[in-house]
Amino acid sequence: MRRFVNLSLLDWSSVGLAGRNEPVAQAAAELARAESGPALLLAGGHATPRAAALANGTAGHALDYDDTHFGHIGHPSVAVIPAALALVGHVRGRDFLDALTIGQETACRVGAWLGRSHYLAGFHQTGTSGAFGATAAACRILGLEHDLAAHPMCLTATRAAGLKSQFGSMGKPLNAGFAAEVGVTSALLAKAGATSMSDAIEGTQGFGPTHGGEGNDFAFDDLGKTWIFSDISYKFHACCHGLHAMLEALQDLRGAGVTPDQIAAVHVQTNPAWLVVCNQLSPVNGLQAKFSYRLTAAMVLAGRDTAALETYSDASCTDPVLSALRNLVTVTADPLLSETEARVVVETQGGARHEAHHDIRASMEMDILERRLRAKSTSLLDVATTTKLEHAILGLATSSDLSAYLKALEVGPPLASQDQA
Repeated sequence: MRRFVNLSLLDWSSVGLAGRNEPVAQAAAELARAESGPALLLAGGHATPRAAALANGTAGHALDYDDTHFGHIGHPSVAVIPAALALVGHVRGRDFLDALTIGQETACRVGAWLGRSHYLAGFHQTGTSGAFGATAAACRILGLEHDLAAHPMCLTATRAAGLKSQFGSMGKPLNAGFAAEVGVTSALLAKAGATSMSDAIEGTQGFGPTHGGEGNDFAFDDLGKTWIFSDISYKFHACCHGLHAMLEALQDLRGAGVTPDQIAAVHVQTNPAWLVVCNQLSPVNGLQAKFSYRLTAAMVLAGRDTAALETYSDASCTDPVLSALRNLVTVTADPLLSETEARVVVETQGGARHEAHHDIRASMEMDILERRLRAKSTSLLDVATTTKLEHAILGLATSSDLSAYLKALEVGPPLASQDQA
């Protein structure tokens, strides 16, 4: 479990630093700097813990490139890590890692408890169950355990929020920031003596029943015996995770020699749940491009790098080569495919059919996973910064504080704009 926590910390740090100059991240940081405090901002400067959690959570999700847990049905680290980081003070590195472990596991467990119906009702679980994970992490940092942690968790129930209707806008990364901020605020309020109704989460008018939750108690059956966060999935394409299985399958076909000039039609089959999330038919800006099967399929087939941030630009949405390929793509639902699978068929003008299937939850050897995450971090930042981050994170388990890790996050002024819209 700890190894995956470390990998997610490297991934979040890299994505957050790369996303700190996005307009939404800059807006959140500007707001945060108005509240002077001790907590580090990825975008430069310091702020109060509450404001820093909001700004850093937003920066970490601004590129939509952070980790995903399909049991949680969202992005756990982006809410949990900023909440814990905002409160670290002089805690030991081991205590920080413990807080991340507990927070991320809590986010995943609550997400599984709420279930698919919560997500289908329109809620963004990164912002909802993520807020409970952020609260759990903040409670651990502040020493609020057992009965003392019940009140902040129940306070979170009255503020956790996030809607899928924000997808494709700045509201989506802000959902992550709001979740991190709620976690910090609820924990600090409880430490100051604030209390809550004890059934605010599962009661008749509690968070679960009023927010379309399934109340899947099995989500907690093996709590304390097994860890589910370790089933985390990492992004290697800078777009919605629902697109990744298709992109990997199309890369396989392109690697087998299928070229754009040969293509007559492209058929994509995916789990029905993704059609209301990332099936924007004709996106008009870079943010919307990250939620489009047709356009991202065209990118891969045209040889564009879907791992590169600059690929998802406004210009890509009107590129004539991409538009022509996009119009050859048809997307249909197949309920027999899991949400981590996709099947693609490319028909050529000569009548040939090329097929591929991919499941992004297929096991990956740990050394390959680490290598791909290191390469991702390097492409987002640079070799020196990635190396500093890796060394600092590996040293947290035995460090007396977070000074090395915090120093690694202070890598100078915000990066140049990536034309991300």
